[in-house]
Amino acid sequence: MSNKNKNLPELNFKVIFIGIILSIVMGAANVYLGLKAGMTVSASIPASVLGMLVLRYINNITKNKSDTILEANQIQTAASAGESLAAGIIFTMPALIIIGIWQEFDMILTTIIAFTGGLLGILFMIPMREVFIVKNKDNLKFPEGLACASILKAGQSMESSKNASLILKGSLIGATFKGLISFFGAIKGILEDAILFGNRILYFGGDISPALVAVGFIVRLNIAILIFIGGFLGWVIGIPILSEGANLTLNPLDGAWSIWSSKIRYVGVGAMVIGGVSSILKVRSGILDAIKILLYNSKINQKSILPKNKQNISPLSINILSIIAICLVGIVYYNITGNFYITIITTVIMLIMSFFFTAVASYIVGLVGNSNSPVSGMTITAVLFTGGLLYIFGFSGTEGMVATLGVAAIVCCAACTSGDVCNDLKTGHIVGATPFRQQIMQIIGVAVSSIIMAPTLQLLHNNTPGGIGGRELAAPQAGLFASLADGFFGNGSLPWDMIIIGLLIGIIILIIDNYLENKNYNFRLHLMPIAVGIYLPFGLSTPILIGGIISHLVIKNSSNDKNISLHNGILASSGLIAGESLMGILLALFASFGINSFDLGLEHNMILILTIILSLYTIFWLYRNAKKV
Repeated sequence: MSNKNKNLPELNFKVIFIGIILSIVMGAANVYLGLKAGMTVSASIPASVLGMLVLRYINNITKNKSDTILEANQIQTAASAGESLAAGIIFTMPALIIIGIWQEFDMILTTIIAFTGGLLGILFMIPMREVFIVKNKDNLKFPEGLACASILKAGQSMESSKNASLILKGSLIGATFKGLISFFGAIKGILEDAILFGNRILYFGGDISPALVAVGFIVRLNIAILIFIGGFLGWVIGIPILSEGANLTLNPLDGAWSIWSSKIRYVGVGAMVIGGVSSILKVRSGILDAIKILLYNSKINQKSILPKNKQNISPLSINILSIIAICLVGIVYYNITGNFYITIITTVIMLIMSFFFTAVASYIVGLVGNSNSPVSGMTITAVLFTGGLLYIFGFSGTEGMVATLGVAAIVCCAACTSGDVCNDLKTGHIVGATPFRQQIMQIIGVAVSSIIMAPTLQLLHNNTPGGIGGRELAAPQAGLFASLADGFFGNGSLPWDMIIIGLLIGIIILIIDNYLENKNYNFRLHLMPIAVGIYLPFGLSTPILIGGIISHLVIKNSSNDKNISLHNGILASSGLIAGESLMGILLALFASFGINSFDLGLEHNMILILTIILSLYTIFWLYRNAKKV
């Protein structure tokens, strides 16, 4: 494994430069996607393919014939660090905007929180590398790490250019769609309507978004169905029930959205709380195993000297960087609370929970993959524990809310980043990469992407209709944490009846899912996707379901392993997501300069026809390219 690769180039200026660029791109794209859809997608595979292509192009120009597998691995390592950090930030920091504590993102504080959270996730995970990746390879398979390693090995063939073309074509389609919708007004962004049936409102509709179709393809049919079920429960069942006795003088469509914003989304909040807590309880045996392994490992082999190509960053460097990160966190907490004692308490809580959930995230990623890691559950646990503890100590109001959310932000960034780090180090272990060089690239990726988090968030908030927390950028996780913090320390104006209904729905779904699990059904009712579906606008559920159906048809009509069957589709989907997301950010940038739109003056019927034609073309394009193996 490592012998054949030990003399290959690995870390150099061109690798660092490309890694930085892709870290920024993937980080920014996932900020947009996470705010819109409530989830991010792994950057490892598309970054591996693009890294291979760019490196091969550069090597052809410079007449360099060396293999690029280790260099490409370093590039994807930096890029995926940017993506994982985006997840940690968007799940938490927008809560301060939604709850009304911040009117705009504090650039310096947000950047420091992103950097320190991501850095601690890396540093805390490094001592666990030998335990989780090397010594437990039979129990911890790291499915996404294995998939990325396979892509890197396959990329040594000429097929990498073909793979990259799928990403680039998808990016062009996604960007074109977003431009036609939001800038030119040539196609509709959503097809929706609502009617009165007696004294009840009936809503139906769906977003026009290649990125959401792509998300559905990547998460596959089971999860796509669950998100749709959540949307169906909220909008098709919940709104008609709750609309009885409502203000029906409103336009039915406006009435539906009013009920969603004031009631339905809080049902989703209640369900997400149950989903988060249950996800932690469900992996409790894995958590205990992780702790036992760490305790056992601390007693043995502490003085063993590894070869340089198997060494981590030095313990001295880890200690110095950890001290710097902890000091920065303390400064942030004191800045946002103005209270020395609450700063000490929250810093200690943050350290304990960050280390604990770093171990949990690393272990769980090894079992089920990075995409299925219960990060939301970990963060909910952090919010509930921190909020409860501070409440017991007598803290209240804005002080308590910002302290709780500050802890949650660091813990979430640490958990997201550590899971990604562990996954990338597994990929590196398979292809023969040097651990400490990968860890350097992970720190670079976190450092660079942390700088663009706050500006991207502010840009989208200022220049998207409704801002963050509104219709287009619902930010479900951040909305959840805002609600929880407000519940502990706020004015008590939350619709607790709706939250309780969500709690009960969550419990019922858990009972049904437990039955399905005991009966060994392939289809499962995982609660968190359903809860997110309830919280999100229903329009998002429809294209996600379409994407899930496409992935199912590809697998069904293929004789290959499902991961092989979906390979092209995942690359094409990644392109669609990147294109739409980056164009969304670019248009927000244009809007900040007063350039909001360019009306082509098309008639309504023509817009409708173009919308249908281009939507069908995109669906067909994804299916046609996905089924090619």
